[in-house]
Amino acid sequence: MNPQTLLLICFYAFGFVTVAAALSVITLKNTVHAVLALVLTFFSAACLWMLLDAEFLALVLVVVYVGAVMVLFLFVVMMLDIDQEKMHEGFVKFLPVGVIVAIVMLVEMLGLIGVRAMQAQNLGANPATAAGVSNTAWLGQALYTKFLLPFEVAALVLTVGLVAAVALTLRERHDTRYESASQQVKVDPRDRVRLVKMAPVHPDRSHITSCLARCCSASPSPACSSTART
Repeated sequence: MNPQTLLLICFYAFGFVTVAAALSVITLKNTVHAVLALVLTFFSAACLWMLLDAEFLALVLVVVYVGAVMVLFLFVVMMLDIDQEKMHEGFVKFLPVGVIVAIVMLVEMLGLIGVRAMQAQNLGANPATAAGVSNTAWLGQALYTKFLLPFEVAALVLTVGLVAAVALTLRERHDTRYESASQQVKVDPRDRVRLVKMAPVHPDRSHITSCLARCCSASPSPACSSTART
């Protein structure tokens, strides 16, 4: 089979799976099934990126979104007790408005794609192919040489956003107990546990026999009689 024909078949197959899985995300009633369909959507999109020689984007899509974000979403959805009936209340009522908004967005996207297609210019050969390296290697070299400053600024902005999110959600509560890891590390086991050696204590046999006799006299039975004789 011609490699171009096989590439075209794989492209249409992955594209069909991506579209079908994306439609399943918004049509399935079970939330867990919808999240699993979204995972399939991301994975099929990563396969399309692979066909377009964008290995880095494909791996990032699988590792970050499928491997981390979507697994987190799946566990959150499975842990929450979601009322399916309340979620679907008013779906038919707002369906016409949603369809109109979707059609308007589709027309705008098609118009934008058409304008960009008419103004398209030849970008030349693939720089990674021209350099004789993979897409991931070329992108890494470009990020850490030509675009090092924007890359560091983006990392700094993400770090500030993470710290701000933690600071906004952090609330000190006085009705809970907290443990100090530094104090636990400084604790000496000899100050917490003391071993005491004591002489063994042997029970008095006569005392045991008298107790059994009193119990058997209160409730006479063959078993008690034999126990008392023993």
